[in-house]
Amino acid sequence: MQHFNKLISSILVITFVCFASSSRVLELGDRFLDVRSEGMWFVKFYAPYCGFCKKLEPVWNLVAQTLYNTNIRVGKVDCTRFKSVCQSFDVQGYPTVIFVRGHNEYVFNGERSKDELVHFAMRMSGPPVQQVTRTESFEILKANNPIFFVYIGQQQGALWEFYYIASEANQQFAYFYATNNEIGSKHFMIDSHPVVLVYKENTHYIYPLSDAYDVVEPSALNDSMHNWIIQEKFATFPRVTRENLHQLRQTKKFLVIAVVEENKLSELETHEQEFRDMVEQLIRTKRSKYHDKFQFGWTGTPDLAHTIAMEHLPTPHLLVLNSTTNHHHVPDDDPMVMTSEAIEMFLDSISNQTATVYGGDHYSVRLYRAFFETRRLLAEMWRGNPILCFVLFVVPFGFFMIILYSIFCADIMDAEDGEDDHEKKE
Repeated sequence: MQHFNKLISSILVITFVCFASSSRVLELGDRFLDVRSEGMWFVKFYAPYCGFCKKLEPVWNLVAQTLYNTNIRVGKVDCTRFKSVCQSFDVQGYPTVIFVRGHNEYVFNGERSKDELVHFAMRMSGPPVQQVTRTESFEILKANNPIFFVYIGQQQGALWEFYYIASEANQQFAYFYATNNEIGSKHFMIDSHPVVLVYKENTHYIYPLSDAYDVVEPSALNDSMHNWIIQEKFATFPRVTRENLHQLRQTKKFLVIAVVEENKLSELETHEQEFRDMVEQLIRTKRSKYHDKFQFGWTGTPDLAHTIAMEHLPTPHLLVLNSTTNHHHVPDDDPMVMTSEAIEMFLDSISNQTATVYGGDHYSVRLYRAFFETRRLLAEMWRGNPILCFVLFVVPFGFFMIILYSIFCADIMDAEDGEDDHEKKE
């Protein structure tokens, strides 16, 4: 009886927690268009039949729970019921996540995880550059933000101006801070100021033109700052997904992707884990050699790699994508037996343009990629819901064949009847 009471209590607690977290999400309708400029909103636009929307639902509940004590209101709009609202926000697909601040709208294009969504909302809720006025604040920032940019020095001159411009353009993707020399020098090793740096993975890297900003042409400094931030806003070895692939390609580097396959519990087989660790270890130990040309990462969903390579790649595998030309490279050696030295030789052959090139951006390649992706999506739909696919594709095709059969067979029968009548008359 005691165990039964404990079980009932546990169920009630779990039910209450689930109800509490889901109740944090506001159900929005047509009236949202009238109140959208009142405060800040983080809104998910969805359709009830959408599989990706259903997958996002529990994550969205956690986002709402996390942001409950902030001034950001989290809501959702059913686009099958409130079409005018979705049309007003130019929603093209489901789910679409938009941060609304006044009359400004910011579409989320990152990985749909709780942490990424919360970080996006927190970044967009504040100014492009947040001021750090207390020494202890940086310890909190380092603990909570894996990557952020900092300007140290007097907030004037060309370096500050272009840092602020770059922060406005990249606020959706990274945190930007500014502080004075006294506070900054206590947390970062800097020889001079003003200076711009990026903090990532328990260390920091200084913007190369921080010392020479006053002798560089303004346009060149602006472009250099923008490109440097785009390249440094990613972790050394991030997870590559369909959501962040576009942003990774903007680095204009070769994307080195370790392709492995996670199970339903997000776990890897031992040999795949070892392969991924080997690729990660290579970039971490030889960052100075590869960082300028290569952005390393990994994916646990091989379908993404299949789409890029336009073929089925066994796992583990290594795939390198040229982000500017859409060409890709795969090693000739079996990845299962590749060593760190073999991977280095493979990457060196890409650098000196002796590696075999596949794919590209030619019209015929685009056409084949579209065919390959369509075939993949249909196969995925069939595996996920064969009954729905049968209703959507097989049944209409069957009706179409019946119509064709009735049309052509009717002509044949008419012809035969005519022949019979002719014979009778004779």
